[in-house]
Amino acid sequence: MNVEVEPRVFATTRWSLVLAGANSEGERPMAAEALAELCRTYWHPIFSYVCRRGYSNEDAQDLTQDFFLMILETNWLQQADQGRGRFRSLLLKSLQNFLHNAADKNRTLKRGGSVQFVSWDAWMAEAPSQLSISARALDSLAPERLFDLRWAATLVERALRRLREECAGKGRLRLFEALHDYLTAERGDISYADLGAALAVADTVVKKQLHNLRQRYRSILREEVAHTVENPADVDDEIRHLCATLAAAA
Repeated sequence: MNVEVEPRVFATTRWSLVLAGANSEGERPMAAEALAELCRTYWHPIFSYVCRRGYSNEDAQDLTQDFFLMILETNWLQQADQGRGRFRSLLLKSLQNFLHNAADKNRTLKRGGSVQFVSWDAWMAEAPSQLSISARALDSLAPERLFDLRWAATLVERALRRLREECAGKGRLRLFEALHDYLTAERGDISYADLGAALAVADTVVKKQLHNLRQRYRSILREEVAHTVENPADVDDEIRHLCATLAAAA
């Protein structure tokens, strides 16, 4: 049971595609698709932020829906500050402006409208976090910090989901299920003997497979973060911010 570690290759990121297509007719269809995918990633952070700002779940649902439709259907990028190359930062600033404006005028999209970005019911089925986030953190964090926490959790969960699918495709789902709790941090309480017994392999094999899975998980997480920045040089800073955000909420 060997888990290959794929090389770190930075293809054109989704955010770069979005920026490239903002002022180019030829690139706009591809950019629109990339922007839609980025928005899907940020449903949970946006919804959590709006709720923390004091809106009911129902109103937060409407506002989240309207916000993403505004981004997808207007010239948002031409008006946005593209110098802030991290999608996370730009999106949060735009959301703050959107909520400020929404408080001053009636929204053009009403509850029950026929236009939907994604199925809300389907999204809510995926919304519960797989990560351990303390109730204190969820109840006490400022809206901006809660947004970052949900952003970090979303990217980690996407990376874990991709790794699970890879392992399942290679017939190694049992390996992933046994080791996935140990992927996100170096833990001193691992019993390689117990894991080896459960997997019917030697302790040394467990150590090697866990090392390989961790390496692949980190590579996938790096790819997920890379999709949300314009410059690959920003990836390390975003990963540090992600780790610090999750650690503070533990």
